[in-house]
Amino acid sequence: MDFDVTTERLGDAQAVISPVGELDLYTAPELKQELLEAIEGGVTEIVVDLTRTTFIDSATLGVLVGAVRRLRERDGKLSIVCSDRSIRKIFEITGLDRVLTIYAGRDEALGAAGSAV
Repeated sequence: MDFDVTTERLGDAQAVISPVGELDLYTAPELKQELLEAIEGGVTEIVVDLTRTTFIDSATLGVLVGAVRRLRERDGKLSIVCSDRSIRKIFEITGLDRVLTIYAGRDEALGAAGSAV
């Protein structure tokens, strides 16, 4: 499966970043670039939608943690949409489910992010 990542800007301060395919050592830099561009562009509420992501590894986790740090410096927030049990388990095993807010659906994540603004 090919990898792709898109960013959908929702207003001035909110964006949804949606990777499709496997997020690993080779593709995580593309996700990182999308996150950095959004943050540098003034986005403070980011939802990473992993609905169409089939795999993540430690490089991906590092990218997500780095984005959380950058956003916190700007009083921002990063949320994750993940309904895949095996991917969700990776967040639980690493303890990142306590650092990242994880939602089962995009609408739920957007509603929570919007109310935090």
